[in-house]
This record gives sequence, structure tokens and C-alpha cells, in this order.
Amino acid sequence: MASVLSFINLCVLLVHLNILVDAGGIGLNYGLLGNNLPSPPQVIELVKSRNIEKIRLFNPDHNVLEALRNSRIQVVLGTLNADIPNLANDPGFARTWVQDNIVAFATNVNFICISVGNEVQGDTLRNYVPNAIKNLDAAVKATGYKVPVTTTIGTYLLSSSYPPSTGDFVGDNKAAMQDILSYLSNNGYPILATVYPYFPYTSQPAQISISYALGNSSEVFVRDGDKQYTALLVAMTDAIYAAMEKNNGGSVEIIVCESGWPSKGNGGFTSIELAQTYNQNLVTRISNHGTPRKPGSRLEVYIFAIFNENQKPGEAEQNFGLYYPDMTEVYHIDF
Repeated sequence: MASVLSFINLCVLLVHLNILVDAGGIGLNYGLLGNNLPSPPQVIELVKSRNIEKIRLFNPDHNVLEALRNSRIQVVLGTLNADIPNLANDPGFARTWVQDNIVAFATNVNFICISVGNEVQGDTLRNYVPNAIKNLDAAVKATGYKVPVTTTIGTYLLSSSYPPSTGDFVGDNKAAMQDILSYLSNNGYPILATVYPYFPYTSQPAQISISYALGNSSEVFVRDGDKQYTALLVAMTDAIYAAMEKNNGGSVEIIVCESGWPSKGNGGFTSIELAQTYNQNLVTRISNHGTPRKPGSRLEVYIFAIFNENQKPGEAEQNFGLYYPDMTEVYHIDF
């Protein structure tokens, strides 16, 4: 019996070690805003064929969750923004959401975390997100499953980001972010952030070097005290870290849950070559490394997106995919 217990304890230890080793790396965003996309089982087989171990879903689509059963792919699962007020105001709604979307699948779907909404801001952030996180977390904990509950923010919440050490949250959102970050910190939960160098670069191409935006340079473009930056994504991430340090979130880790570059739709700012260069740099140069503010934490990054989605607004927004809907590559990424 003692030897059996020792073996069990060893297995448990190895599982925990595997979780630690798994931190960081590359995942993919699985968007569904297209009327010509392949079936979820086809998509999951495609993801597995590329040795991708993590995906992010924007909402709990049960057809996708069914396809993920026994796939061993780890999942970041979002709630619909429209559900946030109900999650905040009705603990029963939160419990039902967890039963329908977590408990029903958790025996053979590996959930990394749950995001309360995506890029929520304004009154919804201030009035609902903190309590929605707490209600949903209480509902998860009541089931015995351990799935962190967090939210997804973006650099739009920052009042300043240059240099990164000046990062802070816009005044109207500070109180809500302090509440959220305090809760995440107390529970050891991460926060999700969308970080797109494409957008500041295209708005200020004369001030931002393309190689700095693409992350393919070894040249230092920004010096911030004793910290040096060769890639804009890293600087933007550290600006969020700086903001969190000033607002109860110094111990909270960031998962970059969305980043990418469109392959067409915005003139010379978009091309297959630019998109391929940016996303390959995410894989080979940026993920699995720390940032100057968090050198000991490997950065986990999710590329947006698996497919070009023809129901998104605007040509550039429709062309962030690594694959066409027929599952042929827009361009190749070596994972």
C-alpha cells in the first residue's frame, strides 16, 4: 500500500510540474465570425496537426467544446459581453453558466481560465465586471473544479504607455481595475490582455520603426531607465504591467490573449510578408521569454486568428487569419 501511495504522490507531483513547465508558449484564437468556416472537428484536427496545445474561444460554443473533448488542447473560454450584467447581478445565472459550460465538459476538456467578457470598458467595466468575476469564481469553486476567472483588457485602458514605466489606467477605470486586480492577486489568477503593435504602428508610422513593430530587430528602440526594448509588443505589455503595479496588481501575470497582423486590407501596412514576419517573431522571439519588468515569467501569447473571418467589419479585420476557410495556409508559420 505504501508503494502505491508513493506512486500516486509521484504522479500528482509530475502533473503539477507539467503545469509549471507548460506556462508560456503560443496559442491560437478560434474565432467564429465567418459563414464559410470548416466544422469544429475539422478545426481541432488542424490545430492538433500543428502541435498547438492552447486555443482561446470568445464564447462557450458547445459545438466547439464537444470537438475539444479528449483533445488535450488547453482552452481559454470567454463569456459573452452581453451576459456580464446577469453574471454580476444574479449568482444563480453564474451557477447555471458554470454548470452548462464548464461542468458539462470539464471531465475531458482542459480549461486554462474563464474570461468575463472581451475588451470590456466604460460603464460595463466599472459597474459589472468586478462582481461578475466574483460571482463566476464562487460558482466555479462550488463545483470543486479549479479554473481561474479573470477578464480581458487592452491598451485602450491606459492613460499613458510611453515609456512603459509611465503606464497607468485611465482615471474613470482606475477604481474598477483596482478592485479586479486586488481580487486576481489574492487568488493568484492572471489577467488577459489584447496587445497589437499593428495599431500604434499604422497610426504613427513616421514615429515607430517597422522592425520595432514587427519584433524582428535586435536594436534597442526604447530605453526606460535600466530597461531596454527591441520589440513594441514587449514594451506595450510592460506598460500594462506598470499600470497594474500602481493599482493593486503587482503580482498578477499577463497572458497576451490576442495579437496578430492582417495580411491585407490596409494598403502598404498589410501584406502576407508583414503578417508572416510578425507572427513568426511571436513564436520564435517573443513567446517563452520574459519582459524587462517580468524577466522571470515566460510570456504566453495567442495569435489572432486561425481563420480569415468574412463576417468581421472591414477588409483588414477579415484578414488576420493564418488559414483560409478551406484550411489552406495564408502563409506558413513554423511552430
